[in-house]
Amino acid sequence: MNRTAMAAAVWLFPVSLCAQWLNFPTPGIPRTADGKPNLHAPAQRTADGKPDFTGLWAFPIDSAVGNIAVRNAGDLKPADVQPWAQALVRQRAESFSKDNPRYRCLPEGPGYSAGTGGMKRFIQTPTMIVILNEDLTYRQIFMDARALETNPNPSWMGYAVGHFDGDTLVVESSGFNDRTWLLDGYPHTEALRMTERYRRTDFGHLEITVTFQDPEAYSKAWTVPVRAQLAADTEMLESVCNENGDSGQEHWVGKPSDDEKSAVKVAPEIMAKYVGVYKGPYIQGPRTVEVSFSGGALFISVNGGPKQRVFPQSETNFSGTGLTYRFIRDEHGIGTHIIEGHVSGDYKYERQK
Repeated sequence: MNRTAMAAAVWLFPVSLCAQWLNFPTPGIPRTADGKPNLHAPAQRTADGKPDFTGLWAFPIDSAVGNIAVRNAGDLKPADVQPWAQALVRQRAESFSKDNPRYRCLPEGPGYSAGTGGMKRFIQTPTMIVILNEDLTYRQIFMDARALETNPNPSWMGYAVGHFDGDTLVVESSGFNDRTWLLDGYPHTEALRMTERYRRTDFGHLEITVTFQDPEAYSKAWTVPVRAQLAADTEMLESVCNENGDSGQEHWVGKPSDDEKSAVKVAPEIMAKYVGVYKGPYIQGPRTVEVSFSGGALFISVNGGPKQRVFPQSETNFSGTGLTYRFIRDEHGIGTHIIEGHVSGDYKYERQK
C-alpha cells in the first residue's frame, strides 16, 4: 500500500452512501409538478412561528476529508494559533493524523459541527432540539432558557443551550473534554466555547456558522462556515466505524515529508500544463480539485480548501497531502483528467473547459 495513501484509510470505515426505504417519499413536504422535493419552497415553521429545523439533513463531506493537511479552517490565521497548538498540528500532520478520534472510533465532539459530513436528524420540540448522528452519538440543545453550567463535568459532546435571534437559531456549547479535535489537527482545551448560528434559508437548505473560542489555544475566536441540504425521500443508516474490527492502522507507515525527499525533478513547463480546475463525483457529493503552479511547485486545493503542495514522483504522479494525484494528458501534454488515489479506490475528475 502506498504510504501517501495511508491517511485515506478513513474510508475503510463504514460510510452510509445510501439508505433504506428508498421508495418511500417523505410525507408532508412541498413538491414540484413532477413530484420531486421542492427544496426552494418557503421554510417550515412551528406553531409559535419559529423556524422549524426538524428533518434529515445531509452535510457535505469536508473539502479535505482523508487528507492529512489541515482542512479549510474558516478565518483562522496562523498567527492566531498558540505555539504549542501549532506544533501539535504539525506533529499530527506528520503522523497522518493517526490519533484523530474519528480513526479511533471515538466521538468527535465539536468536530461534528464543523463539517465532518454525513447525515444528521434534527428533532425539534418547544423545550429541546436533539441532533442524532449516524454513529449513534447525539446532542441535546436545551431551549428552556436555562444558562450554561459554569463548571460542567467535561464530556465528549459538551453541553448546549439555544435560543432564537429572530429567525436564527443560536446554540452555545461548552464543557467539552480536550480529547477531541476541532478540525483535522487543530486541538482545543477544556476552556473551549462553541457558538453555532443556524439559518433555514428555504425549505431545503441550512446555512451555519460555527465559532470556536478557546483563549488557551487561540488568541481570538475563529469561524467556519457550513452548509447542509435536506435529505428527502431517504432515511439515515447507522454507521459504527469499529463494527468491522481491525482498522488497519498498523499499515499507516511513513510520513508526508517522505514524499518531498523522494521527489524527482520535473520541468516547470510540464507541470504548468496541469493547471486548471477538475471536477467529478466523490462519495456523497461533487468534488472540485484546483491545480495551481507557483514558484516552480504544484499545489492542490480541494473544494475551496487551503492550497497544499504536492511533490512529483514522476512526470504525471504527485503526492504529499496523504493522497496521490495522477494526471492524464493529451497529445500536447495538457492535463485532461486527474485521478485522486485513496485506499478506497481511485476517483477520476475531468478538467473543466
